[in-house]
Amino acid sequence: MVNFTLCNTVGIIMKLAAKTLYGLENVLAQELAELGASETEVVNRAVLFSGNREVLYRVNYCSATALSVLMPVSEFSITSGDDLHNKALKINWSAYMDADNTFSVIPVVNSKLFGHTGYPGLVLKDAIADFFRRKTGKRPSVHSTDPVIVVNLHISNDRVTISLDSSGIPLFKRGYRSAQGTAPLNEVLAAGIIRLSGWNGAEPLLDPMCGSGTFPIEAGLMARKIPPGKFRNHFGFTRWKDFDGELFSRIKRESDDKITRTIIKLAASDISDAAVKQCKVNVERAGLSDLISVEVCDFRNVKPEFSNGFVFINPPYGKRI
Repeated sequence: MVNFTLCNTVGIIMKLAAKTLYGLENVLAQELAELGASETEVVNRAVLFSGNREVLYRVNYCSATALSVLMPVSEFSITSGDDLHNKALKINWSAYMDADNTFSVIPVVNSKLFGHTGYPGLVLKDAIADFFRRKTGKRPSVHSTDPVIVVNLHISNDRVTISLDSSGIPLFKRGYRSAQGTAPLNEVLAAGIIRLSGWNGAEPLLDPMCGSGTFPIEAGLMARKIPPGKFRNHFGFTRWKDFDGELFSRIKRESDDKITRTIIKLAASDISDAAVKQCKVNVERAGLSDLISVEVCDFRNVKPEFSNGFVFINPPYGKRI
């Protein structure tokens, strides 16, 4: 059983993991390297990497293709649910949270040891609660929507990794979207597709079925080097016991200083009046009204103002539309 501790010194290197969508692992690995990560290793739907607290903060604030960033606190093997409980109980949970904090557990389970994949999550919740009950006489409460601490439980066969989710709310929830359509495109997916296309941030771009505007907005953020996390109110790590507010303020300041006012042709249109209204609201919230033109137009009647460029489309399909 291997337990890890919180990084109380900025320079200490930690083993971390950034989750992403299937197919975007290599894109994320490149992005992580650009943000200061080292020893990147691509795995299924994630990239393992090393970095200090500064890298952890910067990846959360600046990554466009990570869904969340996890910091492992313990790794071990198990033979049963009772074994999971007993070993989770040995983790020094008071290093990460207090008895009056709320928490949630997100289980990702692929193991024949459990007939129901949700059961290990309940076992871990009980172990955390039992740890504090024995230590302080109080049990922390579970909060499913806005917990102070988010714990990720990953079980593959008999191997268990328990991590703290430093992102809290998933990173695809940028904070600029106040209006959305029936089936909005995931922001991480949009950002990943744009990067895979080879678009360089300076060429014209058109989305003739823009919906609430995910493609053009993500392109606009990329073109102007706006950190995707700029519009979020908080991250999971801002509630951690070792949170360094001064360090995070510096990282935000340094990242925001790289924002440009570049002007390129980004056009968005949709046949739906409601969708165009939603798109305009989101474009404005992202601070890109001067960069992205939005209009009501049938796809068949779109006449781009440029002869060469990129077209990104997320057409309506399936039962949700």
